[in-house]
Amino acid sequence: MTTLTSKVSPDPAELAGREALVAVCGGISAYKVCHVVSSLVQRGAGVTVAMTESATRFVGSTTFAALSGRRVLTGLWEESDAGDPQHIRLMRAADIVLIAPATANMIGKIANGICDDLISTMVTAASCPVMLAPAMNDIMWAHPPVQANVQELRDFGYELIGPAEGWLACRSVGPGRMVESGELLDVVAARLKSLPVRSSRNSNS
Repeated sequence: MTTLTSKVSPDPAELAGREALVAVCGGISAYKVCHVVSSLVQRGAGVTVAMTESATRFVGSTTFAALSGRRVLTGLWEESDAGDPQHIRLMRAADIVLIAPATANMIGKIANGICDDLISTMVTAASCPVMLAPAMNDIMWAHPPVQANVQELRDFGYELIGPAEGWLACRSVGPGRMVESGELLDVVAARLKSLPVRSSRNSNS
């Protein structure tokens, strides 16, 4: 006799009315963000994905477009956004910004107010909570300038998730691994649920 085990489906109303901007940077752990985006959408959130050029070398923009059901942003000067090249309207609509994986490069840019690509420019215009999930080699994570930038972000009110300790892509073990997708999803979903639903929006759907 075969017993069928059913899993509880996500509640599509759990995060209804909330908007998340997920910014993906170049790192091997970018693949973990696919699960986060898909799960947020299944729980009812609106999700727009932005990617650095390096990120597209790890996960294609088509994958995130399929998971989010929206066009993926990959550059400041996309023709369809000619009237709003910095995507200010999109940032005003976002309830949270999640940067994952947050590389040492992106952490340094944001901490020092550098705006030379899509994501660093958008984050500078964010008026909502910004969460970062760092991911890098353990030696890079321990590097004093990186730690100074991390502390600067915390002082500015940015929220950091991780990093975790474990096996790294460089074949070493230590801190710097991006937290697992399930943990990241739980933290982001809880943060979204804590925010009120806004009545009017201007999303990138």
